[in-house]
Amino acid sequence: MIDSTLNEKLVAKKALLQSIKADIKHLISANNQGTSTSALTDKLRHDILNTLVTYSDQIPHPASGNAANPNTLIRWQILAYIAGIDLTIAKWFESHLDALSILHEVGYDKSVQGLWAVWASEGHPDPIRYEQGPAHHTISGTKGWCSGANMAEHALMTYRDGDGQSQLLIVDMGQPGIEIDNSDWQAVGMQFTDTATVQFNQVPATKVGAANAYLDRVGFWHGAAGVAACWYGAAASLAGHLITAYQRKPNDYKAMYLGEIGTALAVTQQYLHYVADLIDTQSQCSHERIIRQLRANVEQVARLVIETAGQALGAAPFCQNAHFARLSADLAVFIRQSHGAFDLQKIGELTSELTGSSADGQEHIWQL
Repeated sequence: MIDSTLNEKLVAKKALLQSIKADIKHLISANNQGTSTSALTDKLRHDILNTLVTYSDQIPHPASGNAANPNTLIRWQILAYIAGIDLTIAKWFESHLDALSILHEVGYDKSVQGLWAVWASEGHPDPIRYEQGPAHHTISGTKGWCSGANMAEHALMTYRDGDGQSQLLIVDMGQPGIEIDNSDWQAVGMQFTDTATVQFNQVPATKVGAANAYLDRVGFWHGAAGVAACWYGAAASLAGHLITAYQRKPNDYKAMYLGEIGTALAVTQQYLHYVADLIDTQSQCSHERIIRQLRANVEQVARLVIETAGQALGAAPFCQNAHFARLSADLAVFIRQSHGAFDLQKIGELTSELTGSSADGQEHIWQL
């Protein structure tokens, strides 16, 4: 009976992905667009996003499954599929889902309807200030790098209090006192993400969660791995163009490049499965080192796919295939959300801490 119930849940999760795919394909077809060659219109992007938001309460949170009920993997498969279509939509929807998962983790139990965004960039010279008043609490200051600024109905934002501790705030974006400035966003890749600098002037806000909860919770790293699933989905979609080109006009060079890309993607695919299972089966651990390694690996594979697909296919798809050109430009920018050398430094430090401390008798952590 238990096995039957678990199987039904797994079938339902797979059906969820299929339902999302069917809805998106219907929207694209209704707009007479084919993602393999055409660019998405802004309206179509928003229509797809609005449809995805209706699935929000069905998409599982990270670390909510187990070995027989792979919730984290299902979540990543959804994100990867969306990213393979358009990284702007993936950016918006990943942020929306991340906000809902953060609120769930910090014990927020009120309604979370509408489109959410997480804005956690810090360092603006006019930082967010939280002021407690007799009637309500307000924020003033400026937040940079706010994607979806003109679309988000609710923002989940970080700020530093007087003691330097990180705090979380919920802001209704429909209130007066909010100014959105998109003029600094000059990107070519991720051009359409509606990323802006947002200024707040005595805007009511609600503090949520404990001090430092955003960074200290184990889910911080689980969410960071979801971003890597987006990178992977886009890279795999780009590689699909090379498969199609080879099938249409085979030659040895295309086959060689396809073999190189295919090998890298296959290894990374298995690592994503492994990490997703680890998050579900050991949900109380952050898995920081492993997830940093995952992100570093997916970034490297994404760069390999962009470069190698270009070598194999030449300039044509960059110039004549809107989907390939947009996805290549967007992915090159999106993977810069990786922290590059800093991530590798932290991986080295965490690896060193583990070496020699294993209780299973291994000489080092890479021993088979």
